[in-house]
Amino acid sequence: MTSTLAPAPRRTAASGHPPRSVRWRGPLIAWLFLAPALLLFLYFKFIPMVVGLWKSLFKVQTFLGDEWVGFQNYETIISDAEFGAAIWHSVVLALGTTIGSIVLGLVLALLVEGPARYLWFVRTAAFLPVVTTMAAVAEVWRIMFHPADNGLLNVIIGWAGIDPQPWLASEDTSLWSIMLMSIWRGTPYDMMIFLAGLVGVDRALYEAAAVDGASTWRRLRHITLPALRPVFWILFTLAAIRGLRVFVEVYVLTNGGPNGSSEVLMTLIYKLGFQKNELGVASAGGIVLFLATLVLTVIVQVLRRRQAT
Repeated sequence: MTSTLAPAPRRTAASGHPPRSVRWRGPLIAWLFLAPALLLFLYFKFIPMVVGLWKSLFKVQTFLGDEWVGFQNYETIISDAEFGAAIWHSVVLALGTTIGSIVLGLVLALLVEGPARYLWFVRTAAFLPVVTTMAAVAEVWRIMFHPADNGLLNVIIGWAGIDPQPWLASEDTSLWSIMLMSIWRGTPYDMMIFLAGLVGVDRALYEAAAVDGASTWRRLRHITLPALRPVFWILFTLAAIRGLRVFVEVYVLTNGGPNGSSEVLMTLIYKLGFQKNELGVASAGGIVLFLATLVLTVIVQVLRRRQAT
């Protein structure tokens, strides 16, 4: 009599789970695609950061050998009046640029937000300064800042009865002129981020507020601004970092002048490293800038989390 018992089926390696090779295939493919970019970041970003940290502890002497000085370069930065002035100018420029670009970006976002067909052209035109090369933008503004009576900006403010201004040629107005150009260029970027945030605001809240008789200002204050709170934190962080690391506009417009009135930390580091050949002090300045950016980012994130809780 033939047995009717069928052979027991083989147990799979993992009941209900794919084999280990299948689980690793997806992440492996993703890392392979990321590998070229990661190698570029490693070679052009992370390795130079480590080398800069190492060089900041030496007195770099080309062809003569580096001399160990420990933290003397950092002491030079702390005690040097030029570094103090450059740090102060960087903070003022970052603060003014951040506040100006965020406020104007929010205003522009509220003006161009909507489903109208023609608004795409307005948004594109407003965003053009962001995609334009910074060196080209700074050169155009340098021409506009011509301090003579026939300078473009002086002609424009002359229509309002304002006397011609020296702009970049004066120690009192050079930093504020750079701030004006930085706000003009950073505002469209902030505007686009605000537009993305406004899309997520529930329209039913506006309709309910309108039915209750709330004015436009009350709707903005109690609905729009609270909904955009995460966007404000993101923009504040990005704009502050962008302001601290400003270089091209200052270098093209004034190169830190006149008499160091617009010198920022990045231009001073550049001059120390490539003009005065003080690479050790310049490396220490770069590390200080990195730490300032890191501390600023951490503080903003901590404040954001505290407010969220």
